[in-house]
Amino acid sequence: MHPRSPRHLRIAAHAELVSLIVMLANVFTVHLQPISSLMGPTHGCAYLWVVIATCRLKQVPAAVKVLTLVPGAGGLLALRQLDRGNSASAQTEEIVPS
Repeated sequence: MHPRSPRHLRIAAHAELVSLIVMLANVFTVHLQPISSLMGPTHGCAYLWVVIATCRLKQVPAAVKVLTLVPGAGGLLALRQLDRGNSASAQTEEIVPS
């Protein structure tokens, strides 16, 4: 049985990636201090939220928990693995033995 990825995990994973993109764009362009001071903690909180929320899910494989440790894209990679497991289990449940 594979768990379904919860909504709060999806939101945090996307927030993690978007905040990283905004931070990097700021650093490589105008480097405004207010943007850096806002996006840094936002990215850190989203990263920690993804890691903790994934570790608290029941029946999550250890490989998915390790994927969340990748900064920036780890949450989306973990969501992809969770959804892949859901689609695989759904396909096996649809097969009716004859």
